[in-house]
Amino acid sequence: MRIVVALGGNALLRRGEPMTSENQQANIRLAAAAIATLAQTHDVIITHGNGPQVGLLALQAETYKAVQPYPLDVLNAETEGMIGYLIEQELRNQLGDRQVVTLLTQVEVEGNDPAFTHPTKPIGPIYTQAEAERLATERGWAIAPDGKNYRRVVPSPKPQRILELGAIRLLVQSGVLVICVGGGGIPVVVTPTGGIRGVEAVIDKDLAAALLATSLTVEALLLLTDVDAVYTDWGTPAAQPLHHVSPEQLRHYCFAPGSMAPKVEAVCQFVEQTGGIAGIGRLEDATAILTGQAGTRVQLP
Repeated sequence: MRIVVALGGNALLRRGEPMTSENQQANIRLAAAAIATLAQTHDVIITHGNGPQVGLLALQAETYKAVQPYPLDVLNAETEGMIGYLIEQELRNQLGDRQVVTLLTQVEVEGNDPAFTHPTKPIGPIYTQAEAERLATERGWAIAPDGKNYRRVVPSPKPQRILELGAIRLLVQSGVLVICVGGGGIPVVVTPTGGIRGVEAVIDKDLAAALLATSLTVEALLLLTDVDAVYTDWGTPAAQPLHHVSPEQLRHYCFAPGSMAPKVEAVCQFVEQTGGIAGIGRLEDATAILTGQAGTRVQLP
């Protein structure tokens, strides 16, 4: 089976965990172990989140005043390379002679996407309300609640086309394990003259993973995060996990924007467009999610 595995940013860096290189390497080592198990019997393509890492680079850039901070598309490219390198190295350690490649990936969005006037995508660390409001004033950020805390939010336009899709397909067909479309891909628009340029945005990693999976016509899409399943009434005493559902059933429920909602939309889109299967759940349950023994498995009736 050919599978797109999407590693959530919180699967690589736990909530509240210091954003040190050592912590990320330790978490990625666990991620690589789960992926290596899948890769022994399936063709795997990997994508990943990068919200905490982009936010950290943006904060670090703010401390050096000699130059203007780099835009989000450049920061996305930096984190795509950094995280891809760490995943690639760990997979090589666990898979022996298997060829593993990280590919910086540009993803086209529309310049008139309404998201550019309504920032919603959380990136970076969490803040108290007072800290977030201070940073919003100082840096011109948009902020939004994230549980009991606050985070910066940025535009999240819809992914339209993966520019390096042909190269990804050739690598996969050659038996290479490809890490690509990291952090949703580097957001670019096509100019009136046919060129491309980066834009100040972050593409939702789950919707980009669904686009990758659909474009490659894979059989399965796994969104791996730090929760064990999709829950109805999340955060309340009435919360119940959903284990085996159809896209139609999932769409009857409401989920948190910027958190579970894009994951649900991504798996619904993939299953509806390809007839494949999709799963959402914990990183360590990857194989069990694929077989329907853990997590939330989504497929047509």
